[in-house]
Amino acid sequence: MRFTPHRADYTEVVDTAGGGCGASVCIGAVDVAGQSEEQLRARISLIGRAESKLAAMKSQAVAEMARQHNAVAAERVVCEELRSSKRAARHDVKAAERLAALGATSAALAAGDIPQDHARLIARASSDGPINEQALVDAAKEQNYDEFEKTLRRQQQDLSGDDGQAILDRQREKRTSRMFKNRDTGMFVWSAEFDPVTGEHIAAMAAAKERELWNQENPKARRTPQQRAADALAELILEPEKGTAKGIALVLVADYDAANRELVKARICDGTPLPMEELVRLALKADIFPAVYDAKTQNLWLGRSRRTATDAQRIALMVRDQGCIGCGAPPNRGFAHHVKFWRNGGPTDYPNLVLVCNDCHHNIHDHGFQTTQDPDTGRWKTQPPPDPFPDTGTTTWQPAHVNTVLLS
Repeated sequence: MRFTPHRADYTEVVDTAGGGCGASVCIGAVDVAGQSEEQLRARISLIGRAESKLAAMKSQAVAEMARQHNAVAAERVVCEELRSSKRAARHDVKAAERLAALGATSAALAAGDIPQDHARLIARASSDGPINEQALVDAAKEQNYDEFEKTLRRQQQDLSGDDGQAILDRQREKRTSRMFKNRDTGMFVWSAEFDPVTGEHIAAMAAAKERELWNQENPKARRTPQQRAADALAELILEPEKGTAKGIALVLVADYDAANRELVKARICDGTPLPMEELVRLALKADIFPAVYDAKTQNLWLGRSRRTATDAQRIALMVRDQGCIGCGAPPNRGFAHHVKFWRNGGPTDYPNLVLVCNDCHHNIHDHGFQTTQDPDTGRWKTQPPPDPFPDTGTTTWQPAHVNTVLLS
């Protein structure tokens, strides 16, 4: 069988079932230099499907090795034959054993219909509790990784039988932290894993401290984002007398079911589901501030009275956008960006603001990326500038000082 994109004349990826390759995936090597965007997109898509097929073949072989012998033997073979680390081999064997029990997921992966990372998410979720496998496979065929992860978490919550409390408890049991000195560099390395609630709270406090440090910096001699993040953590731990930075501690969201007069669908602002019992517990803590935002009562329309967004506006943006509209970075890392630029008379009003990370903010202001809103869903996103390499030698989207385009 040959997989044919829109233009078959440059197809170089074939999957034969009885031809020269046998029942395998064959990818022909081609010189991609000078290919059009359409050709490159088609080739990348075909290679992606081939990677999914190869991942399914590998998973089947690893699972069979574990079945015939045991997981330890399979890990050893993976380490020896793929020259991978013990940790990676252990991860491969666990994923293979889980996939072997998931018929629909394995079939979709083998057909190249879903990416390997989506299949691994389904396999991992199957070990945490009940799932609707076919519904997840259907979603994996259509959604990108970030969207699919949210779909999966919500399904886990709905099918858990205890509002997701057991899932959260397991995540808390798996918390871990490790600090060690890198012998090559002499630098200390700190890695940690937390449950979503604890991690979100820590991340929000660190982000608030980073913004405080950014405001204190000399604009002509700024730290890198990585340096600022390290300094923020160090200051929070080593200099607690300075206090925590002013900002948003933790944003919790729930919908109100008017018919039953109760809160439902509790979640963190990035969409991570939360047991209702956990929402109540957190709402009683002194440093958590629950609030109900109503467009008619909250002061979310500030016009030209101030340039920077208020905490109320930031919270509303975090809930609405659930992260950077360009890349999906966590909402507590976002900046409130004016869709109609402030310098062009744009107001600091909620409808004119979107949440973007530092990199995507630079893409908008320095590289001509556009912010667009889906008319059906109301969701915002960024997209690259139109026609970045025109034939005329000038562009209509770049600032004047970078408008010249070199032509061959």
